[in-house]
Amino acid sequence: MKYITRPLSPEDEPFLWEMLYQALYVPDGQPALPREIVQIPELACYVQGWGREGDCGFLSSHVIGQRVGAVWLRLPKGKYKGYGHIDDNTPELSMAVSYAHRGQGVGTQLLTQLMTSAWGHSPISLSVSVDNPAVRLYKRFGFETFSSADGSLIMKRNPTPGGQANSWSATD
Repeated sequence: MKYITRPLSPEDEPFLWEMLYQALYVPDGQPALPREIVQIPELACYVQGWGREGDCGFLSSHVIGQRVGAVWLRLPKGKYKGYGHIDDNTPELSMAVSYAHRGQGVGTQLLTQLMTSAWGHSPISLSVSVDNPAVRLYKRFGFETFSSADGSLIMKRNPTPGGQANSWSATD
């Protein structure tokens, strides 16, 4: 299936709230989390007020216009810094693909777009459940485990010396 990727804008904030909910990993057989969970400050910090200085991301949609996924970076600010916080200079990555479109290359396309942007040449962190299949995708893009606790990993991708991004292959 053909997907189109474009930069996120402040008008995409409602879609990012949905993607934030979709990003919450729930193991097979477990009940879905209540939708209002994204309003807790530790999660809301990933989306609330989208479009501030330093926010960067991409949205993927069908050629027919249906939005199916997003990847975004945000520098930590304020009291709530995110689950993948490493330091105040490392943006944290969030990503989700709607359930019906997972396993079709959307995540790879979104991360490829992000890594070829200017942000692909800076350190990036993220938090992910150790059981989440997305761990394999992140590893393919050069993310390595920075720390782990309580069934979650904080992963970090560093630029290589000289400002170039880590080598990665979308097909590894």
